[in-house]
Parts: sequence; structure tokens; C-alpha cells
Amino acid sequence: MATMAGRARQAGDARFFLIGAIVMAAVIVAGFSTQLAMGRSSFAVPVAIHIHALLFFGWTFFFVAQAALAASGSSALHRRLGWIGAGWAAAVVVVGIYTTAMMVRRGGAPFFFQPNYFLFMNSLTVLAFGGLTAAAIAMRRRTDWHRRLLFCGMAILTGPGLGRLLPMPLMIPWAGWGVFVAVMLFPLAGMIADRRRTGRVHRAWLWGAGTILVIQIAIDLIAFSAPGLAVYRAVTSGSPGAAVPPLAFPPAPPPFGP
Repeated sequence: MATMAGRARQAGDARFFLIGAIVMAAVIVAGFSTQLAMGRSSFAVPVAIHIHALLFFGWTFFFVAQAALAASGSSALHRRLGWIGAGWAAAVVVVGIYTTAMMVRRGGAPFFFQPNYFLFMNSLTVLAFGGLTAAAIAMRRRTDWHRRLLFCGMAILTGPGLGRLLPMPLMIPWAGWGVFVAVMLFPLAGMIADRRRTGRVHRAWLWGAGTILVIQIAIDLIAFSAPGLAVYRAVTSGSPGAAVPPLAFPPAPPPFGP
């Protein structure tokens, strides 16, 4: 009976993580496709942006595929593909930071973020994704921890999609915190699901959600500090972004501004 109950819990776990992966992928696709449909996004961007998009969307669908393999019991294939995922996640981190720096250097921060905040928000959150993913890979033999840490890491990557669905102009100057609250709904859903299935919240959720919270606080502390502004000046030196005030919100485009 105990073994049957354990298998039922594992099946419930796998179902939750597959559904969660699909929901997160849907949020990301909806966010970007909505902006494209409204004419606010364009394919006329530098090649680096296209590479960034392919990597991030590729990782999203890879994550869903891995969740589907785990839910179907294809553990051997899931493990073999996992090492591809490790390299892919590392590429997501490197390209994510590079693309953010490139956008800031071009003076291309979204108008609802101060440029220095945007620089550190994107860079630190993608590093948090990398850290949680690395921790999940290190704990791959402990499936309960592995799944939950990966899920929290993926939740971080929903931020750009959520930011395209939320009314960001109306959330100035708290747009970053608004996205943070929306991202935290995913680990919160995991905690609630655990509580219902087992009567307790797994500690991995506390580590994952705690990491996201610490990073959000760090963004505010670093971005507006003297060292943070020095990093911003170093990143934008010799570029059009150097002429953009790091602490001022960029002018809003029509219909939000003149």
C-alpha cells in the first residue's frame, strides 16, 4: 500500500510539472506573439536578437519536452537529453547577458524601466536561472529537488513573456516588482500542489522562491548604487547608450507618450 501511495504521489508530481511547463511555455508564446500581432515587435532587429530568441524559445520547448518524457516514464532518454540541456542553459545565460548589454549600449531599454535597472534586472535574473538550473543538475539523482529547482529556474524565464502581457506602462515605477510578483505565482502553485498532495511544502520550493526573492532585492540594491552606476557607465562607454541618463525613464513611444 505504501509503495502504491508513493507511486501515486510521483505520478501526481510528474503531472503537475508537465502542466506547469506547458503553462509557462504558453505564457511566453502569448506574450511575444501578442506584441507581434499588435505591431509593437518586429523581425527587423540585429542578428544577435534573433539568436537570443532562438535560444530562449528553444530552451522553453526543450523544457516542455523533458517534462513530457519524465511524465511518460521515458527516464533514460530524459537523462541522456539532460546533458544537452546543461549546455543549452549555459548558452542562455551567456547570450542573455550579452544581449542585454547590447540593448543598453544601443539605448534600447524599454521605457518602463530605467536603463541601469534594466541592465541589472535582466543580467541578474538570467544568472539566477543559471544558478537554479545548475543546482538542479547537481541534484539530478534526487528527483524531488531536481524537478522543483528546474521549475523555479524556468519560472524566472517567464518574466519577459509576462512583461508583455501585463500593463507595464501603468505599473511605472514598480514594473519590475510587478513582473516579480507574477513570476512568483509559479513556485506558489507548486507549494500549494505539494501541500494538497503530501500535507507539507517541499524545501526545494523555499530555496527556489527564496533565490528569486533575493535576486529581486539585489537588483534594487545594486542598480541604484554607486558601483552599479559605474558598471553601467563601463558597459555603455563609447556607445549611444552612454548619452542616455541611467536613472531616468526613457521617453514613451506613441500611444503612451508624444
